[in-house]
Amino acid sequence: MIIKSSYSNTPVWRDIHVHAILPQELRPLEEIAHNLWWVWNEQAKDLFEDIDPKGWDKSNRNPVILLQNLQSERTEEIVKDAELMDRIHRTYDAYHAYMQVPHNSNRPSIAYFSMEYGLANILKIYSGGLGILAGDYLKEASDSNVNMTAVGFLYRYGYFTQSLSVDGQQIANYEAQNFGNLPIRQVNDENGQPLILEVPFHDRIIYSNVWKVAVGRINLFLMDTDFERNSEYDRSITHQLYGGDWENRMKQELLLGVGGILLLNKLGIKKDVYHMNEGHAAFISVQRLLDYVESGLNFNVALELVRASSLYTVHTPVPAGHDYFDEPLIAKYMKPIIGKIGIPWQQFMDMGRENPGSNEKFSMSVFALNTAQEANGVSELHGKVSKEMFRPVWKGYFPEELHVGYVTNGVHLPSWATSSMKAFYEKHFGPKFYEDEGNFDLWKKIYQVSDDEIWKQRMHLKKKLVDYIREEFKEGWLKNQADPARIVNMLEEIDSNALLIGFSRRFATYKRAHLLFTDLDRLSRIVNNPKHPVQFIFAGKAHPADGGGQGLIKQIVEISRRPEFLGKIIFLENYDMQLAKRLISGVDIWLNTPTRLQEASGTSGEKAEMNGVLNFSVLDGWWYEGYKEGAGWALTDEKTYDNTAFQDELDASTIYSLLENEIIPLYYAHNSNGYSPEWVQYIKKSIAEIAPHFTTRRMMDDYFARFYHKLADRSKTLHENNFAKAKEIVAWKEDMASKWDKFEVVKLDFNPNQQVDFNDTNTQTYGTVVIDKKDMAGTLGLECVVVSSDTTGKIEFLEKYEFDLVKTEGSLLYFETHKALNDPGTHQYGLRVYAKNPDLPHRMDFAYMRWIG
Repeated sequence: MIIKSSYSNTPVWRDIHVHAILPQELRPLEEIAHNLWWVWNEQAKDLFEDIDPKGWDKSNRNPVILLQNLQSERTEEIVKDAELMDRIHRTYDAYHAYMQVPHNSNRPSIAYFSMEYGLANILKIYSGGLGILAGDYLKEASDSNVNMTAVGFLYRYGYFTQSLSVDGQQIANYEAQNFGNLPIRQVNDENGQPLILEVPFHDRIIYSNVWKVAVGRINLFLMDTDFERNSEYDRSITHQLYGGDWENRMKQELLLGVGGILLLNKLGIKKDVYHMNEGHAAFISVQRLLDYVESGLNFNVALELVRASSLYTVHTPVPAGHDYFDEPLIAKYMKPIIGKIGIPWQQFMDMGRENPGSNEKFSMSVFALNTAQEANGVSELHGKVSKEMFRPVWKGYFPEELHVGYVTNGVHLPSWATSSMKAFYEKHFGPKFYEDEGNFDLWKKIYQVSDDEIWKQRMHLKKKLVDYIREEFKEGWLKNQADPARIVNMLEEIDSNALLIGFSRRFATYKRAHLLFTDLDRLSRIVNNPKHPVQFIFAGKAHPADGGGQGLIKQIVEISRRPEFLGKIIFLENYDMQLAKRLISGVDIWLNTPTRLQEASGTSGEKAEMNGVLNFSVLDGWWYEGYKEGAGWALTDEKTYDNTAFQDELDASTIYSLLENEIIPLYYAHNSNGYSPEWVQYIKKSIAEIAPHFTTRRMMDDYFARFYHKLADRSKTLHENNFAKAKEIVAWKEDMASKWDKFEVVKLDFNPNQQVDFNDTNTQTYGTVVIDKKDMAGTLGLECVVVSSDTTGKIEFLEKYEFDLVKTEGSLLYFETHKALNDPGTHQYGLRVYAKNPDLPHRMDFAYMRWIG
């Protein structure tokens, strides 16, 4: 036998992680680490950093990992450090006092559903603006003592991490999250075992773990299908945010809606108002309908109750941005549950179609509109765009008449103002400022702050940004096989004294990131002026399926590597919440160039406002409302050309001109102290007159004033006395619907063009109409609609006014009007009859209408 000199197989390594067990004295730190209150509390963040500065950085500022890896020697040092222990006790006391504040009982309770939440950089369950907005909203709900519960998904891979190839191509890397390292807790049942949610699909049960994220006083429950009770096919439902094909999207939206309501039911949570953040969550109405039907109510009464307590918020200004499902796909998953509800399949499909009875795809947005009493856009301009977009849902009505409202998005001030900026506000606006940030007069105290102090604050934030770029990106750039000498030169070029302009957001083509590069010679002259240097910093991700957005990134990266732009045009990869906060606070100007009417709101510029950064944007989204002359710059909201290329060229030229003739000269109009007093006045006006109007505090107040109270009050009325009012309204609707085509116009005498007697305008009759409503139980309304049309045939709504019901004889309704058409010009008018009931919240709730003439 031959004896080998060495014989061994390959090692089999298994992962094991030993978590530190904290002594009793440090247990409060674990409680704080598992509540995202620390994300917007500087006292807590500073404490975690000082406990172990290296560990804080190594953990990517994740206190859960920090504490898990805390060495025993260090814990002993902390316990013996009287000053540090005192800070721990004071921080815990502050946290405990915050958590003990009860919900505001004068406000309705809210259930909030969203596909994504941007709460912290370490919790990767968000992709962009929609998620960041939802995360900010939960934080504000906590600060405002709102009784809110939120529902979403815990994604295994979340959204992708971005890196760039040598040639500037975006590389999407999906990295698995280790749930044990996150500030979350698994929800257990009454026996202390992990709670398992069972969600019926068409041919099987989907099982979901449930995790709780404590967001201050608010609980966010997240569903997770990635465990062994599901097949591999179903475990992937919660793998990626917006990942997979349309079938996976269908499964996600069914799980969010149907599963989300089943989850709240299982937890015993009932709310006054159910808020759908985008159409992704529209299927909550399906399960809510089923719950009412299974309690013994018929479908129409159930729908009345669901509608009365539902709000749909739309974030997308173009139809292409909404989800549409082919009928075979939606039938595969939804037919069983619709069968339980007890309505014909065609009726359900028509609830998701602009044109019932057609073969259109099923629109989640249309279904949301048909199952929610209220709907809103996310800025004033977007509200108008949404009315136009949703007009086909309510035939015969003009956009101006629709009930779709708006609440302009805001940002959570304590999350997005930097620590030094928050200290600055507390110093000058008062230590209780954040409890009263809705008091606009407090913000005006900025005018009393010295120019020197404001400039020093801005330079501090700029230097922090430049240092951050040099520290965080040098290694990555060198690894990217780039010429080391070029990287060193680029890092040296970055200058905190230069005018820094930031452009960072999701890279979609409508954002028009290419505008700045329309004339490279002109751009080169701007950035290479030795006396007035200007530098542009870009960042952002393109959706992996968006070739156009990825192409823009590649183009910018290629241009940034040209000798004349090296260090002057910079693209920072992997845009996330951490990088975003550095950018929105560290640049001088936040640039935004969307295609007009395609920016629903946009909140990155609002975050910049909170840090004294000035905005330069198209008058679209929030900036349409926010812009104030002398506090930023704007491109007009009006289009000059229908030709996109011509309009882009004009806008680019305008950007160059404003930079060359206004912005750069203003910034460099330095006094003897080395800064521009005029620039500081822009900052002061921006903080005083723009910033306070775009916080989530104002946004939250608007939602209650415009929607939540209204919904809760009406819903309560409909639920009283065994749903008596709901049943009464449904009986009226059923009667009107069944007899709508029967009423007849007996007499129509209307001459709005006759000579007007201005001395007798109250008694002169200009129209008499008699309608026989036959055996309708309810009544009818009659109104005149006045429009104008241009040479292209486009009709513009001008006004409407109602006829007076002056007499009723049996089934005959006698209408008169004493109003004449006084406005000069050529107009058209029409008369329309509509179903009238004072118990309806608005006309779109029962949009039965007939034109007569």
